[in-house]
Amino acid sequence: MSSKRAKTKTTKKCTQHTTSNVFAMFDQSQIQEFKEALNVIHQNRDGFINKEDLHYMLASLGKNPTHGYLDAMMNKPPAPVNFTIFLTMFGEKLNGTDPEDVMRNVFTCFDEEATGTIQEDYLRELLTTQFMNKFTNEKVDALYREATC
Repeated sequence: MSSKRAKTKTTKKCTQHTTSNVFAMFDQSQIQEFKEALNVIHQNRDGFINKEDLHYMLASLGKNPTHGYLDAMMNKPPAPVNFTIFLTMFGEKLNGTDPEDVMRNVFTCFDEEATGTIQEDYLRELLTTQFMNKFTNEKVDALYREATC
């Protein structure tokens, strides 16, 4: 019985550690943006994102997700998705990525005419020939499809 208690305490401590650090990963304006994003997804306002919330959000974007797809999405988080878990998941995805201003600067290097855009053919050529991890044409097509959704 004492080993059971120790196990429970360890789990709680680990969970508290994870949730307390996630807020330190973002500044206040980013946290506010995540709250707004959560409110767009979270339709029934019960404190947790559920399968119906995801379906509604994806349908509003013109998608028709299958039950299997929604189930797979709901099985990814380690716990029911409240704001802290939502923030933790984004923190894990964004960990190691460059800040927005760095990404903008990278793209401006390829915007030769300073129009705020990059020609599709030019970007395709760069992605398929110039980088160490070259994209296939199929991956570039998928990238373009996702970007236009």
